[in-house]
Amino acid sequence: MAASTAAPDPVAGDGSTRIDSGDGIDRGDLSVEVGLERIGVVGGGTMGSGIVHAALAAGIPVTLVEADAAALARAEALVRRSLAGAEARGKLGAAVGGPDAPSTAEAALEALTLTTDRSTLAKAPFVIEAVPEILEVKSGVLRDIEAHLPDDAVLATNTSSLSLATLGAGLRRPQRFVGTHFFNPVPVQLLLELVRTSATDAQTLDRARALARRLRKEVVEVTDSPGFATSRLGVALGLEATRMVQEGVATPEDIDKAMVLGYRYPMGPCRLGDLVGHDVRLGIAEYLASTLGPRFEPPQLLRDMVARGDLGQKSGRGFYDWTKD
Repeated sequence: MAASTAAPDPVAGDGSTRIDSGDGIDRGDLSVEVGLERIGVVGGGTMGSGIVHAALAAGIPVTLVEADAAALARAEALVRRSLAGAEARGKLGAAVGGPDAPSTAEAALEALTLTTDRSTLAKAPFVIEAVPEILEVKSGVLRDIEAHLPDDAVLATNTSSLSLATLGAGLRRPQRFVGTHFFNPVPVQLLLELVRTSATDAQTLDRARALARRLRKEVVEVTDSPGFATSRLGVALGLEATRMVQEGVATPEDIDKAMVLGYRYPMGPCRLGDLVGHDVRLGIAEYLASTLGPRFEPPQLLRDMVARGDLGQKSGRGFYDWTKD
């Protein structure tokens, strides 16, 4: 697929780019060479393919790297289906993606490079790791990616809960390492949680903020800690909702209705768990329990649901029956 060149971000009168993370705070100057002429994404599952969609829809060329040809074909299918759906809903084009945004799915896909060769990432000045949420897997992939990158490239991880200090322990350039926690579905969700370590430098943070702005995401910035802000709060609510179902306090439907109508949540914790995946929620809960203590210990119902394959929307059943949708 042919690659196209994205135009630089809007620049201030002095020729520098102003960084606005969406919170009204001027983040200062940034060279026009913000390193967004292409991004790399390693891992094309639900989150990785969503990040690819969001970047392509914003007019940013993407190199997507997967482990083998079969995984690459699955990732391509996910991206194609997602972009086609966005086009059908009128969610592509300049009005939603900015002046460089393609107006059709096929136009967006022209800027996508598919490969199993990680050495091609040398041409991507900003690379996001989006492989499964397994510490050993992510750590190994991050080290391998870094070996292919120029010294000034930014290496980001899409982890939703794992410690960046642990993930990046073997990296040679920790100042270029940052957490970019996207939310599912990436093309729709407006939030990007930006996670910094004690080593992350100002330029790396500026470039991550610039990416967020190009993708039209609002940013919250947190320091590296287990679960960060979003997963820690979200999992706590989800686990308590699961305990309430387990104890017969209320049905998933009524728990969700209570949070939507009583607290104006856009979605209740049971339905959200179905969308996130209960296997994902269990993994995060186990990690938080091991690092923050027993208050994050998963209820037995959650373990039972995962054991019998009731993972949520992706398996067809969780708290809700998704085969009817």
